[in-house]
Amino acid sequence: MKKIFCFLLIFAFAAGACSCGEGKIKNSAVFYEYFDTVTEITAYGVEKEEFDTKTAEVKALLEEYHRLLDIYHSYEGMNNLHTVNEQAGKQAVKVDEKLLEVLRYGKDTYTLTDGQVNIALGAVTSLWHDSRQKGDVLPDEASLIQASKHCNIEDIIIDAEKGTVFLRDENMSVDMGALGKGYACEMAARLLESIGGEGYAINIGGNIRVTGKKTEKEYWSAGIQNPDTLSEKPYINTVYLEKYALVTSGSYMRYYTVDGVRYHHVIDPDTLYPENNFLSVSVLCGSSALGDALSTALFNMSLEDGKSLVKTLDDVYVLWVDKDGKVYYSEGFERYIKE
Repeated sequence: MKKIFCFLLIFAFAAGACSCGEGKIKNSAVFYEYFDTVTEITAYGVEKEEFDTKTAEVKALLEEYHRLLDIYHSYEGMNNLHTVNEQAGKQAVKVDEKLLEVLRYGKDTYTLTDGQVNIALGAVTSLWHDSRQKGDVLPDEASLIQASKHCNIEDIIIDAEKGTVFLRDENMSVDMGALGKGYACEMAARLLESIGGEGYAINIGGNIRVTGKKTEKEYWSAGIQNPDTLSEKPYINTVYLEKYALVTSGSYMRYYTVDGVRYHHVIDPDTLYPENNFLSVSVLCGSSALGDALSTALFNMSLEDGKSLVKTLDDVYVLWVDKDGKVYYSEGFERYIKE
């Protein structure tokens, strides 16, 4: 319930709940089935029949990606990541082209972030997942170190011609948690753009992507949640969006506590533990997939290294909140802030 409440609080801005959209009718659809979070699609001034038709196509696409990227369940008639992980070290698995594309993107992201986003980290993240499920223990350090030996991104073998993926190490597994939701959100936005869905907003658990202005004269706006959840100020900033994504990684929503210490869900591939340099990192850019990956990578990097990475990227803007609550911006971010 806490996760859902925080989601709705964030989207109060993204969906324009504080304005009337120039008096135009608001259409909204909410789903609870995908990526362990809430999805909302919103548009103003669109006929309901048109909205429902486009939303149905988006929902079908999100369901497909949800199933393809699921590492816990299998589905009849589909080879997904669960299937791929089960066959690690045994045989190549023929998969849908969409899954091949996600895996290729994951490998590219590894290179872009110098290994700070590693979809091959599943052997490590599964240990943290199991410990969070228990609720009061940490993974055994020796087990983490041993698991880290089975996280080589080069052991993910993609054969484009045969349409297969093979995990060369029998003890490795792929986990798309660092970028799967953002990738699916981006593909949903691109689908909308391809079928005339201009001016829509998609929010998958706080991962926001819009496909144009809210109305002809009005931009979408989205609040960046204050990681100090006890503060009277719920948002650090509100930013304008047009064909942009806003993605935040934070330590304040998904975490558990052991011996009074909070352990969040973003695992540093170098230390194998959650890092606590930042309370949150928000990325504003043209792709939800890139934003999701970068928010994870930058969360694990120093501020200096993070700023250096951002400078090498076009049209990417970042807001950091450090562990003391101090806010930092990359060059250009502040021009998107709504006064």
